[in-house]
Amino acid sequence: MNQPTVRDISSSGSNEKDDTAPGHSIVTYPEGGFRAWMVVLGAFCILFCTFGYLNTWGAYQDYYVTHQLSDYSSSALAWIGSVQVFLLYGGGVVGGPLFDRYGAKVIILPAILFVFSVMMASICKQYYQYMLAQGILGGLCCGLMFNSAMASHRSNWLFARGGVIFPIALNRMFENNHLGFGWSVRIVGFIILALLIIAMSTLRERLPSRKGPFLVPSAFTNLNFVGTTIALFFMIWGMFTPFFYIEIFATYKGMGATLATYMLPILNAASIFGRLLPGFIADKFGPFTTLFISATVTSVLLFSWIAVSSNAGIIVFSIFYGSCSGAIISLMSPCIAKITPEPQLIGTYLGMALFVVAIAGLTGTPICGALIDRYNSFTQAAAFSGSCVMFGAVVILLLRLNFNRHLRVPI
Repeated sequence: MNQPTVRDISSSGSNEKDDTAPGHSIVTYPEGGFRAWMVVLGAFCILFCTFGYLNTWGAYQDYYVTHQLSDYSSSALAWIGSVQVFLLYGGGVVGGPLFDRYGAKVIILPAILFVFSVMMASICKQYYQYMLAQGILGGLCCGLMFNSAMASHRSNWLFARGGVIFPIALNRMFENNHLGFGWSVRIVGFIILALLIIAMSTLRERLPSRKGPFLVPSAFTNLNFVGTTIALFFMIWGMFTPFFYIEIFATYKGMGATLATYMLPILNAASIFGRLLPGFIADKFGPFTTLFISATVTSVLLFSWIAVSSNAGIIVFSIFYGSCSGAIISLMSPCIAKITPEPQLIGTYLGMALFVVAIAGLTGTPICGALIDRYNSFTQAAAFSGSCVMFGAVVILLLRLNFNRHLRVPI
């Protein structure tokens, strides 16, 4: 395999970056000024409402399992959340190329339909209705917007915020008898509406539009791209299990119901740190090296999850797991960008990779839910998740060593 073309969108430095690779046109990367900060604001609002909101699924599942969907197993309920994750990432195969061609205007229709999906979820009664509103429509709209925000700005650590605020707000509103489930979800919908209006007004593309084929199938002849995609697939296959089940796990271990509802917000809050710090580390050591370290520690924590039993242990696990696993999400885009031959292809390459990764997001948590239901224990689910993330880390290490065996060289 050849040395990859470096398109490191995670690096920081001067106010502009010039890409002067032989055979390619010069592309500048503006990183300052009012317009640039407006793009940051727009990307923040989208990531807050998409990835951040979907990270709230654990709060929804914890509520559904004791209320309107109590007749369904954990595995069955996990399918709704996993469909969201699948379409969040899988939507990139359409959203990435559309953004490369038409710019930020592609978020308008998904934004409107996403608010509609949240409002529809507030009046759902049956399992299939939640699947249609939250799983399919909500997930698809999130996928189209999420990939546009990813392509428009490099500050991917911003998107953990919604995963902190939404679970706390929902759990507190669910407990309010005057609001109930319906109005609790509608209030969240109105918040999302306000933020997406801001996003539609401020988000702008930062590169010239790309012409040519909608997809780039030749990417799958690039062993670096294929290897990176496989590694990310296995990481995502195992990584989301605590995000879906940490509140149920805490209750299972005897934690009080009120305290248990804070475990997901704690995990998501810690992931803010986990998505910010690795960006600075990747500037020095490279995204592949940083991703390997983060994935290795994440897999060790998943194996350690088996032994956690006390309230203090669950809280500490949530903090450390959020911090380490958050880096996997934030480093996906820089790793794909680093092996993309043209800056204008980043959205398309990222979309194709995330579509494959989305299959892992679709199947990973239901598999773990089935293991939990089958054995009435979290041991098997934790072992499966840890093994998947560890395998992904090994693949990333092999790729990194193939690029350059000198560990001091940032890759």
